[in-house]
Amino acid sequence: MRKTITIAAGGLRAEIVPSLGGGLAHLDMLGDRSPVPIFRPWPEGGTDDPNRLASYVLVPWSNRISGRGFRFEGRFHPLEPNFPGEPFPLHGNGWTSEWAVSGRTTELVSLAFVSDGPGSFRYSAALGYEIDATSLTMRLNVTTRADHPLPYGLGFHPWLIRTARTRLEAPAAGVWLEDKCHLPIGSAPVSSREDWDFTFMQPLPDGWINNGFGGWNRRASVEWLEYGMALDIEASDALSTYLLYSPGAEAEFFCFEPVSHLVDAHNLPGGPNANGLQILRCGESFEITCRFALRRL
Repeated sequence: MRKTITIAAGGLRAEIVPSLGGGLAHLDMLGDRSPVPIFRPWPEGGTDDPNRLASYVLVPWSNRISGRGFRFEGRFHPLEPNFPGEPFPLHGNGWTSEWAVSGRTTELVSLAFVSDGPGSFRYSAALGYEIDATSLTMRLNVTTRADHPLPYGLGFHPWLIRTARTRLEAPAAGVWLEDKCHLPIGSAPVSSREDWDFTFMQPLPDGWINNGFGGWNRRASVEWLEYGMALDIEASDALSTYLLYSPGAEAEFFCFEPVSHLVDAHNLPGGPNANGLQILRCGESFEITCRFALRRL
């Protein structure tokens, strides 16, 4: 069983797993009888699989990179697949690595991670979880240590509870379509897909969805009508895209991922500069935050 750290305030409690990507095992609302999970809970007894966490962070990039790497400023930067069953390098390495605890109170945990790799990436990262009576705020910072400029991307990857009456509002202008390898193949206005248009609150689609949404205002809301509860999501400016993933209506979860760039942004037309990645030079930093706030309906 991996060691965890709990922070709590009022009616909200979070449990962090420093040794597994600095991820979350639980985010629960404390009820009169038993906790009500907001994020999909870690399995009883724990796990070594980061995809069974309640949430993890994405550094130094989000999602997949095709072509076994990317070209930037005249140099090819090779990257190898890094997770079993995945043909592409996925999510960087922060989500699978051990983080050190750098600070702790009853309502705040700070974590740190220093990485030589993957590939050309050399960086240090800082991660913070801060809780109050109604909300959890996550903060992620990356500072490059590489001796040449590189494109960095960051994101948060929570696995939220999905019920039969879960609804989502997350206005966006366009949605990126995916191929069978889950890589982008062009975009379409959300108005062309009624079941993917979350301009106003509506149920999640019944079928598979695994798409990036652009032109987002960094605000979203989830409603669980069974609980009489809602979650308001507020992301920092750099989180220009959200990814929405769920296998279908029978799934017990869906993922709403605020991220700084498109899937495979390193290799899309225009290159890293045009697709949301942050170009950092040695010693430069990039930071994102996201607040998840509960309210009663």
